[in-house]
Amino acid sequence: MTTAATATPATAGLSLPMVPPPPLVAIRDLSVTLGGNLILRRVTADIARGKITALIGLNGCGKTTLLRAVVGEYPYRGEVKYHCGHDHSRPRPENVGYVPQRLSVDARLPLTIRDLFGLALSRRPLFLGVPRWVSDRAGALLDRVGMPGMLDRPIDGLSGGQLQRVLLALALDPSPELLLLDEPAAGIDFKDQKKFYDLISRINQEMGLTVVLVSHDLNMINAHAHQVLCLKEGAIACQGRPEEILTPANLSVVFGAETPLFHHRGAATAG
Repeated sequence: MTTAATATPATAGLSLPMVPPPPLVAIRDLSVTLGGNLILRRVTADIARGKITALIGLNGCGKTTLLRAVVGEYPYRGEVKYHCGHDHSRPRPENVGYVPQRLSVDARLPLTIRDLFGLALSRRPLFLGVPRWVSDRAGALLDRVGMPGMLDRPIDGLSGGQLQRVLLALALDPSPELLLLDEPAAGIDFKDQKKFYDLISRINQEMGLTVVLVSHDLNMINAHAHQVLCLKEGAIACQGRPEEILTPANLSVVFGAETPLFHHRGAATAG
């Protein structure tokens, strides 16, 4: 009786190399001209999927312009390519969350947090009341950012840190793939800034969000960012992991010779 031989795959017993996932956003030769002025010059960078990327540089170097160009708010030359969703083929993120430097609605208006969510999430006029589903959704989002039971707090009575947490909660609806934060801690008291960055880190870990933030706080970048992009006069001066980038030589190029150096401790786990 003849026994047929069993074919053995050529790769049996071999350890195949791990193929890294594509970046969420691939930026290639991106240039932006606004009002006749060249703001960004041939920016090329990858925004790592599920990581926190920090944009650093002096005021006016193009950090906010880069954020807005990435989401299509500003016209540009070059290419911005997304690899979104499970098949990495969609040309744009499912949703983009954006936290600006300041609230675009006048905080002096007699609005509660519930009212603000009603304006953002529902087309129903406020004088008709905020729909129940909006209140439920707002309550769940406020819980996520550490502000439970505060739906009826007046906006004008919030601290800077509380207001930024409300804006962050708004940006988390509906479940973005990409979260952009433009100097989110600029209006927050120093003692609350660490708590806010800890919150961003926790949301990044729990939700797997890709986060891009603009910040001047090198301590927080050193503690929480996985990747740093340095902009100088509209161009990329350096990019890489914090331990590679936050060096005396690089900081001198980007900010000037007097910039202090922070020792890298690795991306922190929020408590």
